This record gives sequence, structure tokens and C-alpha cells, in this order.
Amino acid sequence: MIKRGGAIIGVLLFSVTQTHAQSTELQQLLLNIEKLTQFKAILSDMKKGYQIYQQGYGTISNLSKGNFNLHNIYLTGLMAVNPIVRNNPRVGQIISQQNDILSEYKRYNGLFRQSGSFTRDELDYISNVYNQLVRQSNTNIDDLASITTAGKLRMSDDDRLRAIDRIYTGSADQLQFLRFFNRQAVVLSLQRSKDLNDTQALKRLYRIN
Repeated sequence: MIKRGGAIIGVLLFSVTQTHAQSTELQQLLLNIEKLTQFKAILSDMKKGYQIYQQGYGTISNLSKGNFNLHNIYLTGLMAVNPIVRNNPRVGQIISQQNDILSEYKRYNGLFRQSGSFTRDELDYISNVYNQLVRQSNTNIDDLASITTAGKLRMSDDDRLRAIDRIYTGSADQLQFLRFFNRQAVVLSLQRSKDLNDTQALKRLYRIN
């Protein structure tokens, strides 16, 4: 009786397993059918879109050519540089500031090395500060040249003028910092002088009355 009951349970389990497997296969089949339907709908939409594109291509092409010509004229205009931009007084002021930065850094870099007031590490630090200023100065000159030269950048006149103002402000700040830095270094050099004669010699070196 027990064996028979076990056999029945086995049959039932097999039946349930089969039913579950068939159910899973059915669900997967339905899912595949759904995906296939969606895919067909996508293909249909793509075909319609392509037909519309083909029909309207001539009109769109003509419109786009006209639009491109207008757009090209606008962009070409942006590449040109208005005399108002080139003749902006700040262009000359920036160049003058950059020349001052280069000449003053070279002069004081040499003076500090002649003074004997600074250690090798301090002189290296001073040189690093100057090198950073020179790199910034070169960037300013490059940016200014690009802004005021036709064919370099696509910018409106207002954008170019704002860029010049930005460069001018940065250049003025750099020159102000350089002069402050040099004054502080001169003061430190004089403070380190050993006696009055040494101080007088340093003042002559720095051209201080």
C-alpha cells in the first residue's frame, strides 16, 4: 500500500513538474510574441519615417541650403574683428603692463641674486614666483592676440570687448602683485644688512634714495 502510495505521489510530482515546465514555456512564448509585435511596430514606424523623409527631402534640402548660407554669413562675421575692438585703449594698456612685468621681473631677479641677502632656496622660490607670472603673462598675450586677430575666434564684438576687459583686469593684478612682491623682498634684503655701509650699498643696488 505504501509502495502504491509512493508511486502515486511520484506521478503527481512528475505531473506538477511537467505542468510547471509547460507553464514556464508558455510564458516565455507569450513574452517572445509580445517582443516580436513590438519589433514589428518599430519597423513599421521606421518605414513610415523613411517615406516621409524621402518625400520631404527636396524641400528640406532647399531650406537648409538657404539657412546654411545665412548661418555661414553670420559665422564669417564673427571671425572678423571690428576696428572698435582692435582700437580699444585697453589693448595698448595690456601690452604696456605685460612689458612692465617682463622688464621688472628680469631686473629684480638679477638684483636679488647680486644682493647676497638670500639663500639659494629663497632665490629658487623667487624664481618660481617669477616663472609663474611669466607663464600667465604669455597666456594673456596669446589670448589678446587671438581676440584681436581676424579668423582666430568666432566671437561677437561684445564678447571680444568683455574678454579684453577680463585680460586687462588680470594683467593689472599680476603687475600689482609683482611690484608688491618685489618691495617686500627689497625690505627683507635691507633688514638683513649687517651694518650701515652694507645698507647703503644695497640701497644703491636697488636705486633707493
